[in-house]
Amino acid sequence: MIVKYLLDENIDPEYRVQLLYHQSDLVVLIVGDEGVPTKGTKDPEILCWCEENNFILVTNNRRSMPVTRLV
Repeated sequence: MIVKYLLDENIDPEYRVQLLYHQSDLVVLIVGDEGVPTKGTKDPEILCWCEENNFILVTNNRRSMPVTRLV
């Protein structure tokens, strides 16, 4: 299984460089890259895109993330 990461636009692009340097078989995209949500896309939409496309979202902006409640 290939691990796929989507870096939020607030993450320094150097993270992609370093991740791929250490493990070149990862897929690491950044919001705004071709084929992924554009810059300025709201977080709930990005999360839905990640779920539909089997990506793990990497962000450091927890304030804008929607709150979910476990049932």
